[in-house]
Amino acid sequence: MHDDDAFDTDTATAPVAQADQGLINRIVEAALLASAQPMSLAQLAELFPEDRPAPEGSLDLALEQLAQACAERGVELVEVASGWRYQVKPDVHAWVSRMWTERKTRYTRATLETLALIAYRQPITRGEIEQVRGVAVSSNIIQALEEREWIRVVGHRDVPGRPALFGTTKAFLDYFGLKRLDELPPLSELKDIAELDPQLPLPGAPLPARAAAECQPDAEADADAEAAPADDAASADEDGEPPASPDSPPAQDAPDADGDLPPPATQDAPDLDAPAADAAEPTDAPQTDAPASTTHQEDDADTVSSEHKHE
Repeated sequence: MHDDDAFDTDTATAPVAQADQGLINRIVEAALLASAQPMSLAQLAELFPEDRPAPEGSLDLALEQLAQACAERGVELVEVASGWRYQVKPDVHAWVSRMWTERKTRYTRATLETLALIAYRQPITRGEIEQVRGVAVSSNIIQALEEREWIRVVGHRDVPGRPALFGTTKAFLDYFGLKRLDELPPLSELKDIAELDPQLPLPGAPLPARAAAECQPDAEADADAEAAPADDAASADEDGEPPASPDSPPAQDAPDADGDLPPPATQDAPDLDAPAADAAEPTDAPQTDAPASTTHQEDDADTVSSEHKHE
């Protein structure tokens, strides 16, 4: 045999059954580190040729052993909705997060409340969200959540108008580090909406509550938001404008503080043709010369700060 044959380029296609478990472990570990997204068992199995698949149970064993090997390391191997991935452990994220200096993302309370209702009561229509919150849901909020791939349309309610039903996505679960929706903390245990902040310190923290201490809303902003309706009413009286009627439609949510999206051209109005469950389903209402409503409007100042996710 020639010396050139000492390194066989066909080693990668050698029968995997002859390879030891250590090699399979290294293959799986390298693939997970190289992948930008979680990998499922099916995707890991595709790393091996169809005619020479990985021995049955070897991939599960590899994942188990790799997870155990992370006990004393700064990373952990976890399973989320889309598959398996390595992620920074929560106890060291404060130091690792200093590697990134991007501007913190700010979310309004309206955005967090809308996301929470979709997560806990899905499938749910926009009108049902408005009935619970008591104000009209801004189109910007729905659009922003869809663009971030945290929610999607999962169907349509079988009522006149066929309003869209919204639900969360696998990307939403991955972002929270969850495998299933039933791993969300019980809604009754959430003391503040800030605990539902989707922008965790680092992707994949076991529970949103871990970020609660760092994501408490600004108390002064809360006070300003509560005072906003009274200030608006006083201003209207000084200008000679009549006060808003009690029958005025729900106030429109203000756009997110980021200002990533322009405000809607018109305010959404309730769909009068929809049944009671969807009575608040919004439709585009024409603009009129009537005075602007001074009903309660949520203040963008009530926002929740958190750090960007590291892909």
